[in-house]
Amino acid sequence: MTAGSKQGLGQGAIVKNLLSRRGSLLDNPPSFLVRQKANGPIRMTSPEIAEDVSLNEEMSDAAPVTRVTPLRPAAVPSQSVGVQSLQAGQIAEVEWLIQQGSLSTFRTFQSFSYRASLLFSARELIYYAVLYHEDAVWRVLKAGEINAAEPAFRHFVEQAMRLADNDMRRAHLEAQNDQLARLIEESEAQVERVRTDLQQGSQHDQEVALKQQEVRKELAQLEGRRVAAQAQLNKAQRALHQLNATVNDSVPHLPSLR
Repeated sequence: MTAGSKQGLGQGAIVKNLLSRRGSLLDNPPSFLVRQKANGPIRMTSPEIAEDVSLNEEMSDAAPVTRVTPLRPAAVPSQSVGVQSLQAGQIAEVEWLIQQGSLSTFRTFQSFSYRASLLFSARELIYYAVLYHEDAVWRVLKAGEINAAEPAFRHFVEQAMRLADNDMRRAHLEAQNDQLARLIEESEAQVERVRTDLQQGSQHDQEVALKQQEVRKELAQLEGRRVAAQAQLNKAQRALHQLNATVNDSVPHLPSLR
């Protein structure tokens, strides 16, 4: 065998060896060249991936990465069969149910001629928020849930309180006017009594003054009569004394017996 043939056989063996190694690499690639996915085939990566990765790292250092949030469908609240949300009710319907006695009163509020009630239909499982005026149904709201009916009832309560404010003020003013009228009447009656007392006191004062004048006059007269009588008495006593002295002078002086 010549040297050229030997060289050709050696090169053929080398090529064959390389081809066999390439096949083995294709059948069993290294782990760093393989990316596995769940429920997916095995895929080999090309050697250029490392360059792409380095390029991506350089790009990430140069500019910030924006995260994209996937869109999700908006949650739609599930509604059961029946009246769940708040709805306007019919006055005739509520009046008929009240006449039939089909409604139970859960809550009620009244202020003067306005009244709010929360009614419940056990047969239909429906709540009614009702606003009354002068015991007549005025407005109606209905719902299938208590969480929707109670705010409607509170709304009607606030409305009834607001509408009854003027009635409250009127009642308060009427009470104040009645009280003032009573006080005026009592004051006028007291003034009349005081005026009567003053008139009676003045009349009594006049009467007492006249009486005192008459008494003083009588006293003067009596005093004059007393003075005259005293003078007359003194005169009589002096006359008697003189007479007694004259009589005593005529009595003889007789000697006494021993």
